[in-house]
Amino acid sequence: MRRIVGIVLAVLLIGGVVAAVVAGREPGDAEGTATKTVRAVIGSEKAAFFADPDVVKALAAKGWTVRAETSGSWAMEQLDLKGYDLAFPSSQAPADELAEKHGVRKPLPRPFYSPLVVVAHRGAAQVLAANGLATLDRSRGGTLKMRAYLDAARADRTWQQLKGAGKHGELTGTVYVATTDPETSNSGALYLAAASYVANGHRVVASEADVDRTAPLLRGLVQVQGAQKSSSDQAFRDFTSGVGDPLVLVYESQVAALLREGGDTVGDLTVLYPDTTATSDHTVVPLTEEGRALGELLAADPRLRDLAVRHGFRPQGAGAEFTRATEAHTAFINQQLTGVRQAPVPTSEVLHEMARRARG
Repeated sequence: MRRIVGIVLAVLLIGGVVAAVVAGREPGDAEGTATKTVRAVIGSEKAAFFADPDVVKALAAKGWTVRAETSGSWAMEQLDLKGYDLAFPSSQAPADELAEKHGVRKPLPRPFYSPLVVVAHRGAAQVLAANGLATLDRSRGGTLKMRAYLDAARADRTWQQLKGAGKHGELTGTVYVATTDPETSNSGALYLAAASYVANGHRVVASEADVDRTAPLLRGLVQVQGAQKSSSDQAFRDFTSGVGDPLVLVYESQVAALLREGGDTVGDLTVLYPDTTATSDHTVVPLTEEGRALGELLAADPRLRDLAVRHGFRPQGAGAEFTRATEAHTAFINQQLTGVRQAPVPTSEVLHEMARRARG
């Protein structure tokens, strides 16, 4: 697992946890040359990036120190952001809402992005494939068939009803993908966006009638999970430690970073790309001019882009960096996102209503 340096719990707020991320400083480190200090609230999946000593040094070389705190992306709108220079949620929808709330001018910097994927143990993935819910077209990965999966969810199918599951004692109960809380966390909300798009005849949910039509399915997808994690980082840690659910929605960046650190010695990890998904565009909401300058630096600086790739993110505007970095892991990673359809994301107002009704 990645080592996150000095993460200290700061305060529990309505709808999400905020934790301070402070990079360790050694005598002689380059951050001593930094001249500007900015405060940022970020999605938890970027905590390791900002705590990475090489990122700290690269920012310091450009005259910056970043003091970051983590929060669920959708929970950021409930925070008092006075004194912060930027918010850095995990996708454009919560960023647009924050920008409107705080009167931030557009365009907003979008340094990098990451598709959502489902991680599974090999046995679970093979059972899904044997029952028409997935295809395994790479030795350690494949595609989750969203329509077939949603049909199974509507029917409350259990693992025991799937052929081949009897050989895997851990596969019991209802088949579902574990996600984060869609009311506070970006990945959980984007899961609803993709599922609703498929359920709505490959049309984005835009009206009250659309919300009514898709609400029963989305409620089933969420409520079958019971208690949900507040962050994708927490869910991914549980999965890799062997205590998580059989199917877990995470960011591709988390998988790519793990593969880079651990090579292919990651147990029986299998990566399924939903054939219809919503990409997570990590978007900076500048609250000060310093915050905007930092966002633009993250998007443009070659060294920082390389470090983003090292943490599994795909920089905007060019795929070559990510392709080179993941060349050794194509058994897991779908570099070109072949066969993956991007679902439009509903407006923030609609997505909030979908999440509220799904949570019941």
